[in-house]
Amino acid sequence: MLDSIGVDSIDDLFDEIPAHLRAGVLEAVPHGMNEMDISRLMRERASQNSTALCFLGAGAYEHHIPSAVWEITTRGEFYSAYTPYQAEASQGTLQLTYEYQSMMTALTAMDVSNASMYDGASSLAEAILMAVRANRKSKSRKILIPTTVNPVYRKTAHTIVKGQQIELVDVPYDHAAGTVTLEQVKQIQAQEGGDITALVLQQPNFFGCLEDVDAITDWAHENNILVIAVINPLTMAVLNPPGNWGVADTNPGADIACGDGQPLGAPMSAGGPYYGLLCCKQALVRQMPGRIVGRTVDLDDKEGFVLTLQAREQHIRRSKATSNICTNQGLVVTASTIYMAIQGAQGLENTAAACFANNNKLVEKLTAIDGVKKVFAGSHFHETVLQLDKSSGRPASEVLAALMDKGVLGGFDLSLDYPELGSAILVCATEMRNDDDIEIYAKALQEVLNMSAATAAQLAESA
Repeated sequence: MLDSIGVDSIDDLFDEIPAHLRAGVLEAVPHGMNEMDISRLMRERASQNSTALCFLGAGAYEHHIPSAVWEITTRGEFYSAYTPYQAEASQGTLQLTYEYQSMMTALTAMDVSNASMYDGASSLAEAILMAVRANRKSKSRKILIPTTVNPVYRKTAHTIVKGQQIELVDVPYDHAAGTVTLEQVKQIQAQEGGDITALVLQQPNFFGCLEDVDAITDWAHENNILVIAVINPLTMAVLNPPGNWGVADTNPGADIACGDGQPLGAPMSAGGPYYGLLCCKQALVRQMPGRIVGRTVDLDDKEGFVLTLQAREQHIRRSKATSNICTNQGLVVTASTIYMAIQGAQGLENTAAACFANNNKLVEKLTAIDGVKKVFAGSHFHETVLQLDKSSGRPASEVLAALMDKGVLGGFDLSLDYPELGSAILVCATEMRNDDDIEIYAKALQEVLNMSAATAAQLAESA
């Protein structure tokens, strides 16, 4: 091939790239392996995964996944055809995507759902871009975002939207309740000059607490502010969905809903792959990125499924596209659709109720230990913030490292994102935890808190 095009080496193909911009030799990348060697390598790496009891949440949750979910998802019909580029030839995949959209709109009480984003964080960023395009009454490009929204989501959204001169304005939370108040939102709006494009509300919020979404949503709409809901889709089986937020008769509900679909049939998997859900009101559908599948009939009056509104897709409009999304996390969406179909409405409700009950048991057991207390008094779902005794002077990181040494993944260290909370951890209990698991955690935490500070520091350093 090189002879045919008249060059001496592959390097000659890249001679236009300045030498200082070239990567050089990639010494850390191994040479090509055969199937046996790569299988051995991956088994060795998989064996390093922890089997500790998991009480960690913070955006990724360990739920029971019926064995049928991924057995069906990984069948060849879905596994290799999850993104339909020759769309109408993939009727089975399109129908499944249509069913997913229908389930998601029912779960969120929104009008329209797209067929997935990359993850919850980028889904929030896309929701913000949607809101800026859609709210023609606002010129500020300012978005109010409470600090009770997942810190990773806030950082990711800022990275994506800052290049378009969109400003994310923090709204502080009430340190007693762990939620934002309407008065705080009003105060920040006044400080920013009154013109606000959109407001983000996470329900339940990052602390697991429940925000006063009805009052804040009604106020936002009264002030021509669009409302973006960040949700855990599983909680929608028991909580008021974003499409029903607010009590006012005019313009009810959030305008856009987004979040991560991981709780619906996706394992934690060391952080992915997950997918982002994105729903909106009918009035905003033309601002929605990604693909939408519609149901129609052909010339013979037979039901069929097609991609609709795909003029927004990158491969059609290129630089004029609504967003740069030309593929998605369709395989994980397939798993979620099968998961929701197997669980049904009652199964989702039962799972959510079990999570709530187990979290209450966990918090009751842990706060019975001297030096452990619940931080926020408000209502919560399956996550709770616990503060460790300040008098010990032991940071949460050391306590969590010592717990891990005892086979317990004890929670999320809040000190980096919320230093004002001191030595605090975010604990989570899903339906996967039972009374014995909770007892093991409580016993391990008691032992860790009884350790000397020097021993705990040594464990943290070795971890």
